[in-house]
Order: sequence, then structure tokens, then C-alpha cells
Amino acid sequence: MGSTDQTGFTDQTGSTDPSRPTAETGSGHAPAEEDAARFWERIHRARSGWGTRVNPLLAEVAAPLRPGAALDLGCGSGGDSLWMAQQGWHVTAVDISATAVRRLRARARELGVGELVSAERHDLADSFPDGGFDLVSAQYFQTPFELPRGDILRTAARALRPGGLLLVVDHGSTAPWSWNQDPDVHYPTPEETAAELALDPARWSVLRADMPRRRATGPAGETATVIDNVLLVQRAAA
Repeated sequence: MGSTDQTGFTDQTGSTDPSRPTAETGSGHAPAEEDAARFWERIHRARSGWGTRVNPLLAEVAAPLRPGAALDLGCGSGGDSLWMAQQGWHVTAVDISATAVRRLRARARELGVGELVSAERHDLADSFPDGGFDLVSAQYFQTPFELPRGDILRTAARALRPGGLLLVVDHGSTAPWSWNQDPDVHYPTPEETAAELALDPARWSVLRADMPRRRATGPAGETATVIDNVLLVQRAAA
């Protein structure tokens, strides 16, 4: 993820079939001598099949919406991007891993949605995709590397079109398959994430800030109840 993978570091305490393989899924700790780009490239080269379904909270939020332009921050294996394209969204999908981007482009073509998916390589600590969006999805946008996450999410909020939505889903608990089993790890609450963004309440409204539980499946098929920290922000209509 973004300077840090844009896969969303902990991605998956994930969905029944998480949409992004990441450090949290048991790939091992990031070596001190390895930078973010090399780390996430190694992760994606090692995992070719896991993570092809949409994250459930994204589907819950996006399914009722009229399709428009969407941005997937940390597209990873592309499950979210492909699902949105199949619903009619024009998706800009970004990841720090060139392998993830290349595979997503190929898979989009195979599924007949290549014209709806624009996959771009970005280290979001350094660059951000152009355009305005009706929906920005940041699913498990966390990383073992230093990352100006608040700045990136603030930029994403500013890239929203009037009435557009920013959905941030973070881990709220440690899955059994996570490499990081530190009992003292702190997962930012939705309220803490909102405070970090410090968005003008006259221009952006918090529609949802909660911590639902769900049953998740790990990379080896194991299951556990996990907590997601969910923040949904809407830009004011023009």
C-alpha cells in the first residue's frame, strides 16, 4: 500500500474472498531494508488467485447507487474494481504494485469490462490520479510502511464530485491469520479517522461511523469474527 501499498495493508480480515493480499494476511513482516514498492510487488507476485471478490461493505454501500466514476485506492487483486465495473461504474484503480496493475488490466479485458477499468500505478504518497469521482473506496488502506494516510484520504475527499461519497473501511480487530499479533496494536476508530481528515463540516458530512462485526475467511480457508471500522463521508451537493 501506499508509500505504502495502495492495497491497503491489512486488507483482509477480509471478505469471504478478500480483494487484496497484503502484509496482514500472513505474508510476513516488511524487512527493514525493503521499501514499500518492492515489498508490495513481492506480495503480489507471490499471490495470484486469492482476493477476487468484492469487499462486502463496499458492495453494501455502492449497490444502491447510480453508477458513475469511482476510484479504488489500493486496488490490489482487483476484486472491488472488477465488481464495480460489472455494475456499470467507470473505475480508476490504483496500486503501488506494477504486477497488481498489470493483472487487473488483463482480468478486466477477460471479463469484458476493460473499457470501464483504468488501472494505474501510483505510490499515493507521491502522486494521485487525475479526475473527479462519485465514489472513492479506501478498503483497508493501511501499511507497515510510513504513509501520509490522512493527507491521501483528504485529497480523495477533495476529488469527490458534489454529492460524492468517500468510503473508508479499516481493520478494527486482529484476525488469527494476521502477521501482527501484537495485543497492544491500536486500530484507529472511525471517529479518529474523521478527526485526522479534519474536513470542513460545511462541505463534507459524516453519514456513517460505526464498527460492525462480520464473519471473515482467511487465505487458508480459516474463519473468524472480525471488526471493521467504517467511515462514510459525503461531499455537499453543489
